Parts: sequence; C-alpha cells; structure tokens
Amino acid sequence: MGMTWREAIDTPPVWLVAFIVLAWLQSQYFDLGLSLGFPIVLLVAGIMIGAGLVLFVLAVLEFRKHKTTIIPHQTPNKLIQTGVFARSRNPIYLGDALILGGLILRFDAVLSLVLLPVFVWLIERRFIISEENRMRRTFRAKFAQYEQKVRRWL
Repeated sequence: MGMTWREAIDTPPVWLVAFIVLAWLQSQYFDLGLSLGFPIVLLVAGIMIGAGLVLFVLAVLEFRKHKTTIIPHQTPNKLIQTGVFARSRNPIYLGDALILGGLILRFDAVLSLVLLPVFVWLIERRFIISEENRMRRTFRAKFAQYEQKVRRWL
C-alpha cells in the first residue's frame, strides 16, 4: 500500500525545507538590524551543517545495511541499534535540527533562532512519538531496552 498524498507531503524533509525558507525570508525581509556577524558564527554554522549532513548519511547507511524502511510513516522490520543509532534514537532528526540551526546562523537570521525549538517540538509531535509507539508495539522488550540505553536526541 502506497503513501497518501498527505503522507508524502507531511514528511520531515518538507518541514525542514519550510523552516529553512522561513529563516531565509526572515533574514532577507525582517532582520530588524539584528546580527550575529562575528566570524566565529560562520565557523559554528559550517560545523553544525556539516555535522548534520554526516549524521544523515551515517543513519541512511545503517538503514541500508539493515535493509529496513527509512519512511517515517512506515514501521521498520528491524530495530537498528548500531552505528549512530547507538548514540541517538533519532540521528536523522538530530541532523535536521543541526542543519536548520546552522543555516539560521549562516543566514544571520537572529529572530529565526526561535524556529529551532519549534522545529524540534514539531518533529517530536508529528513523527517521533508515533514512530516510537509503532516500534514499542513491534519490538516490545527489545525497544524498551533500547529506549533505556539510548536517549531520544543525544
């Protein structure tokens, strides 16, 4: 059974792009003269974006290695606990948050810093909670042990 059009649109990458566009628009049209224009900020932004991309790639490689779905609205057939999943239950979402935060800093979108906790909250409510509930039902004790051992974000 394929995804509905709503499920296809309601995905973390779409939300991430929407938040990135909001931050960029804010930086271009509503900056109120606020700036974090220090050279170190660009370095931190680059590190955050790079770390987010690395987390994403490492997580995707684990999904491929374990031959299970990466689609948020589907239940995986395997519980991945290796690689970056040994440190974070949600390395892709953590990577998304790092990319968003890094781009906000790169755009010098000071007012958009508030978007970062809003994005994390939205991702938890729209995706993580339901994903974890599906995994609890599917993997039962195995997921309970994993949940005790590995934190949701870091």
